[in-house]
Amino acid sequence: MGTLFVGGALTLTLGALAYPSMLGLSTVSSAQDRVIAQTQWGPLTEQDRDFVVKVRAAGLWEYPLGKIGMEKGTTKEVKTAGEHLVDGHAALDTTCRKIAQMLNITLPNVASPQQVGFVNQIDSSSGQQFDTNFANILRTTHGSIFNTVAKIRSTTKNTLVRALADQANDTVLDHITVMEKTGFVNFDQALFQQTTPPKLPSDNLTPPAPQPGEPQVVLTPPANATSSPVALPGDSSSSATPAPGVSPTPAVG
Repeated sequence: MGTLFVGGALTLTLGALAYPSMLGLSTVSSAQDRVIAQTQWGPLTEQDRDFVVKVRAAGLWEYPLGKIGMEKGTTKEVKTAGEHLVDGHAALDTTCRKIAQMLNITLPNVASPQQVGFVNQIDSSSGQQFDTNFANILRTTHGSIFNTVAKIRSTTKNTLVRALADQANDTVLDHITVMEKTGFVNFDQALFQQTTPPKLPSDNLTPPAPQPGEPQVVLTPPANATSSPVALPGDSSSSATPAPGVSPTPAVG
């Protein structure tokens, strides 16, 4: 257990923010509203911390799958959906990594086994079956996380997490929309799977912790990127979009 003091303004309990045993799409504990750190941006709860990890894990499988969709999609609409995945998750991941550093949250470098399985299932198909798998699996997963984003946005007291939820809301809604525009979504099937997810072992839903000293994976924005990360305290990037409620105070580094 250690404590970090930054200019007297921020106190983070490092031990409470160590990589937990259950992350990703699983539940860390029954007390998700338990405050695990007091920060200058507001209290950080378990569900806040888990949300940041979920956003990161989502990008780690949807970003590469977007590239696969751009290559293997048989229609313009599927290829466009792939472009949106790459563009949106690159920007969202930039925000996520900055916030995680400021809040001392350890992020995974690979997706959960379940998410890797989604990629393999979609990539192993071809032709119209690829288009169908691509659109339906991604529509289902985005529909599920959309509800999580709404819950975090309406309950978090942490300004940084709120900014990430704002960006995630826009990104996920865009991805839901482009999947539906492919014309391949079976809504009955997607809604059933979205509301009745399979009960899998927790280790299938948990992205593994990075190895000590392992370089952090970066999702590179495409050359024609249209999405931008939100501006955070100390972020001087001119391409970033200002985050509502985030004051321009120095970043923790």
